[in-house]
Amino acid sequence: MVATDTNSIPIFEKLTDNEAYLKEKIGIGTSFDLGIRKVYVLTREVHIYYCNGLCDTQYLIELLKQIVQINDNERQEARAKQILANRLVHQQVSPVQDLNDAINQLLSGLIIILMEGETSGFVVDVRSYPGRQPQEPDTEKVVRGARDGYVENIIVNTALTRRRIRDERLRFEIMQVGERSKTDVCIAYIKDVADPGLIELVKKEIQQIKIDGLTMADKTIEEFLVKQGYNPYPLVRYTERPDVAATHLLEGHVIIMVDTSPSVIITPTTFFHHVQHAEEYRQNPAVGTFVRWVRFLGILASIFLLPLWILFVLEPSLLPDKMAFIGPNKHTNIPAIVQIFLADFGIEFLRMAAIHTPTSLSTAMGLIAAVLIGQIAIDVGLFVPEVILYVSIAAIGSFATPSYELSIANKIARLLLALAVAIFKVPGLIIGTTIYLIWLVRIRSLNTPYLWPFIPFDPAAFMQIVVRRSLAGGKVRPSIVHPQNQQRRPV
Repeated sequence: MVATDTNSIPIFEKLTDNEAYLKEKIGIGTSFDLGIRKVYVLTREVHIYYCNGLCDTQYLIELLKQIVQINDNERQEARAKQILANRLVHQQVSPVQDLNDAINQLLSGLIIILMEGETSGFVVDVRSYPGRQPQEPDTEKVVRGARDGYVENIIVNTALTRRRIRDERLRFEIMQVGERSKTDVCIAYIKDVADPGLIELVKKEIQQIKIDGLTMADKTIEEFLVKQGYNPYPLVRYTERPDVAATHLLEGHVIIMVDTSPSVIITPTTFFHHVQHAEEYRQNPAVGTFVRWVRFLGILASIFLLPLWILFVLEPSLLPDKMAFIGPNKHTNIPAIVQIFLADFGIEFLRMAAIHTPTSLSTAMGLIAAVLIGQIAIDVGLFVPEVILYVSIAAIGSFATPSYELSIANKIARLLLALAVAIFKVPGLIIGTTIYLIWLVRIRSLNTPYLWPFIPFDPAAFMQIVVRRSLAGGKVRPSIVHPQNQQRRPV
């Protein structure tokens, strides 16, 4: 017989019934990667189910050897199940009574062992997911520091995190999301530091996700978690560096790890979380502060440089006499705002092309763009040289932004501000900047003000943003995450 209830199915005493259910449910015998090995233990039949590619074959062979040797060393048929349990030489063996639960475990890479006449079986964790070794993330490189990074294996990622925080209060709570994908999602936090309300909020939001699969992994979780809509500004922070994630855990943040994704989600975050980089903390405080100020300058240039230049082109009288050289030196038939949009979109074309171009061809593509397209565009009068200069500075400021998502959002804001200035001139800059700041102030990420500690103003926390303080001077955790334990140094 084959049961039809998909919520809870007890394991049948007859192995033929279990096999029939698995054939109908997951395609045992049809899908080539799902296998079954049948052996006899003390005259009782035993079925071992496995999934090729997700389990370690060597462990499976060793378990089979131990199970088969029972017949050579044991005679007590009445204790066959207990003897079998003792011969499962692995550190992670757990009982299972529900057949659907066993199926979920099987499709996750564990092996299922069922015995004739028993209504429970064993689950053995011999997972060995295909993947790469931890290596430094391309987008978060540092001159000095750790060269390991998160990978697509959630087990490896939790190990990399626990290696840095060997606290007995560090928790990794795992759940499965996606009706069909059943993707493993892990919530990491430090029990006596993180705000219990924040933990419950994150868990509740994730548990309420109703979708067939998480093919885009952590990005899907983010869209359900913060409900961002068409707001381009990132409401969570991504990182592929275990040291960055560990630092935020110690501050009281909650980390979300999703299997198959090499990046983890840090919650909650503000605008200023996205403008910090690990390199600042790998240098001494003076150098770190200098690097931070240069980065802030680049971010401001990526937003406001082009709108200001457009304003001075349209209103030369606003410039002092000593800066009268700013502005195009020759007349063109194409308006400056159109030139800016064309140049900015051209840089986006190059960025997209660089992503899709093999590394061996990227150098040639850069030469073509810079030497041929750029220079010829100036010679034929499509662009004036000053447009290329300021668009390039703004683009470099975008590339200096640590968060890729924030840099794209700043580019959208820059183009909208430039358009407002081109239409309304000075009022466009003032009103556009005011609307932009008010909009950022109104943003909330998991009930966290987006511009904290600037708005609402927190002097001590704001000084930590402006000046990279010595780690020995950081005695308290950020108040924005409402940590249970404010002190970072034991007293």
